[in-house]
Amino acid sequence: MDGASTTRWVIVGVDGTDSSRHALEWSAHQAALRGLGLRIVAAAGPLASAGVFGGHGRTDRTEPPDETDTQNTEKLLGYAGDWVGRLFPELRVETRLSYARPVEALLAEAAAEGAVAVVVGSRGLSGIVAAFVGSVGIELAARSPVPVVVLPRDHAAAHGVRGRVIVGVDGSEPSRRAARFAFGQAEFAGAELVAVSAWQPLVAFAAATGPIPPELFDDATAAEAARQALEDELADARLHHPGVAVSTRVVRAHPVVALLEEATPADLIVVGSRGRGGFRGLLLGSVSHSVLHGARGPVAILR
Repeated sequence: MDGASTTRWVIVGVDGTDSSRHALEWSAHQAALRGLGLRIVAAAGPLASAGVFGGHGRTDRTEPPDETDTQNTEKLLGYAGDWVGRLFPELRVETRLSYARPVEALLAEAAAEGAVAVVVGSRGLSGIVAAFVGSVGIELAARSPVPVVVLPRDHAAAHGVRGRVIVGVDGSEPSRRAARFAFGQAEFAGAELVAVSAWQPLVAFAAATGPIPPELFDDATAAEAARQALEDELADARLHHPGVAVSTRVVRAHPVVALLEEATPADLIVVGSRGRGGFRGLLLGSVSHSVLHGARGPVAILR
């Protein structure tokens, strides 16, 4: 049976910028590979002037913008749908025009039946961090019931390049969810999964955590403990995805550095939000900005 109620959808936000075009192409390619539909979302009116991520303002807006705003957005959606249709003629495509602020429009579609992921491109003059100025980008990742994928504004799709899936692991429940998602992506794509665990010398945390036994200051002991914790965390996912080739990286480094040094532009980085270990508060403050700003390929965030 074919119908709106049985189709699974990748949701993508567009705003006419190069970054949203990259997100649109990436989303269409992924949807076509997986037999999913693509739903293209754009917001009309002044609240959309900051692009996919929108600006701050009223979230209860129901009246339409002026006729010019609506016509321009309708043209954008029509162009996006036609462009995707030419690239992927077998792909089922729908468009959605919204008068809400962009993040609310995307969240509404993410909560709809059949949504599997939301994809957006970053925009602005200083890389992906610009899209996360204020609370709007963080709000999207923090509130979405499905994974959010963000592409850097200069990302080139490079469909012919086989990428890996890089996942940050820190022992928290969010990181376990991220690992399960990463294993699923790697299995489908026939890609290698690289699990990264970052550790730092315990002496840096001694003042905050209280007395620490002297033997735990030994780097070799700390590294081995991190390695064992990583293997324990991956054990269940390995059982459920026995065909996935897995490499592990236990790195003495800040988690941001560990992830960015491992990943290439072709790789998908997967992280869980609000972790408790090395990736704690990924969507809050400088860690999230650093990962997203430094990434040269797509980043998937699971709340």
